[in-house]
Parts: sequence; C-alpha cells; structure tokens
Amino acid sequence: MVRFITKEGLKKLNEELEDRKTRLRQEIAAEAKSQQNENESRIGELEMVIKNSQVVERDDSQKGAQMSSVVKVESNGNQMEFTIVGSNEADPANFKISNESPLGKAFMGHNAGDSVDVTTPKGVITYKIVDVK
Repeated sequence: MVRFITKEGLKKLNEELEDRKTRLRQEIAAEAKSQQNENESRIGELEMVIKNSQVVERDDSQKGAQMSSVVKVESNGNQMEFTIVGSNEADPANFKISNESPLGKAFMGHNAGDSVDVTTPKGVITYKIVDVK
C-alpha cells in the first residue's frame, strides 16, 4: 500500500531515521552499558554483604534492648519507637537504627525505665526508655 507524503514530510522522516540510527542508537547503548555496570557493581556488593553476614535473632531470655528490639522512648515530651537493626538495614527515616549508631549503642542492654544520654551535634539528648519488645 502506497502512502502519500509531502516532500517536507519525507525529509523529516529521513532526518528522524538517520538520527535514530546514529545518535539515539549510540546513546541508548551507552546508557544500557552504564546501567549494566551499576547493576554488576551492586550485585558484587550484595554478594559480599550476604557472604559476610551472620543472622542474629532476638534472645528473649536476655533482658534489655538488643538486635531486633523495638524500643519505645520518650524525649522532651515526644514518644518515638525505634527498631535496632544491623548497619546494612538501617533506615533512620523509618526509625530503623543501626546497633552501631550512637543511638543504637546507647539503647543496647537497657530496659524500660532506664534513661540514656546520647551525644549529638546539637548537644546531649536524654531518652527515657518506655518499653522494649
């Protein structure tokens, strides 16, 4: 089936075809290569973390905050709940704090009723532990 087209329309189609065959094809290939390199790098990181990780389960026979504990605290009239996790799982925006962080270290081993002081860039903050699960 023949399609009718103007001279200008054919010129634009040929320009687009040439652009797609040369510039765009190369850009897509370069971007794909970059994404593949990023993916391979992340795969390597994940494999190393998994290989060098040890699962720690909460030991309910021990008292006090520990890995996997959910610690409810109060500071300056505000209550917050933190989960103590490993450094690779830390997500402060979602209240998952590393056992290696100043806050995580301060909570470890403490029980409900204890108060802990944490030194921050803004000074010392006192947290009263309300509950440990």
